[in-house]
Amino acid sequence: MGVFAEDGRHRVAVLVRHGLLPMELGIVHRIFGQAETADGQRLYEVVTCAPEPGELRTDVDFTVKVGHGPEALAEADTVVVPASQQDYGTDDGCLSEEMARAVARIRPGARVASICTGLFVLAAAGLLEGRRATTHWQTAEQFRQLFPEVELDANVLYTDEGRVLTAAGVASGIDLCLHMIRCDHGAVVANEVARRTVVPPHREGGQAQFIRRPVPEPQYSSTAAARAWVLEHLDRPVTLRKLASCEAMSVRTFTRRFREEVGVSPLQWLTRQRVERARQLLEETELTVDRVASDAGFGTAASLRQHLQAATGVSPSAYRSTYRSTFRSAYREGCGGKRGG
Repeated sequence: MGVFAEDGRHRVAVLVRHGLLPMELGIVHRIFGQAETADGQRLYEVVTCAPEPGELRTDVDFTVKVGHGPEALAEADTVVVPASQQDYGTDDGCLSEEMARAVARIRPGARVASICTGLFVLAAAGLLEGRRATTHWQTAEQFRQLFPEVELDANVLYTDEGRVLTAAGVASGIDLCLHMIRCDHGAVVANEVARRTVVPPHREGGQAQFIRRPVPEPQYSSTAAARAWVLEHLDRPVTLRKLASCEAMSVRTFTRRFREEVGVSPLQWLTRQRVERARQLLEETELTVDRVASDAGFGTAASLRQHLQAATGVSPSAYRSTYRSTFRSAYREGCGGKRGG
């Protein structure tokens, strides 16, 4: 009998080991477990597995009982490797024998992702050679010394190299899981999961890991009012001067403060919000591409195509045909009154 039920759901296996971080394990189960169709059918089945099933130590004062062994990896469509205090086994970047045997069970073609120092497992298994990846900024230098062949970018939240994805650390695991759901089922489903979990619906992978002033100190003004104004008026022309005036700042001060608080420039942030709005409109409405471009603030269909292609790799019409369906267009009605977090 297989580990997963034969019901057509996407199968996710979380590979853990001694010293696991319970929060990262919970993130994967919570985020994927919340993704549903409008009639309440879950889109993913998530199980936890280990090289050897049984009780595993965590990095805090309790253990976790894991019922599945590496056989789950052979059936999984997606494998997620979170961090561990013991991590990759040895200081020479090699996997322990039991971990190496477990990773070898991952079926060809499966999507593989890491959170935080779970990256060391993927690198030691040879899954990252020639690929771009990220990990927690505190372990970046150690990783570079062990795996110089991997293109490490320690300044981003997560990376997507197709079948191999990596997240920087703990909370960015939420962003990565939402990103995978968005790729699988579109922005509407991912945003509903984010709403239930009470987290931001979309933080771009290229956003900085370390934001210098995420909560403004009392003597500083925040840029929150300007961001709130933009989200209410995405269809209007927006200039830096207008945004700075919302906070009674000079353009120079506002631009510096915005980057310190958000991690990207105002223009980068604005473009991402408009792309996200366009994705939602393409999925949820029958509006023409020209109208979607106008309502999202791109002005012209050509501009929308350019930005959506850069963000998703497909045209507006291809995006709509991929993600628009009866249950997705009705998603908000079907799920709006359901349980929260």
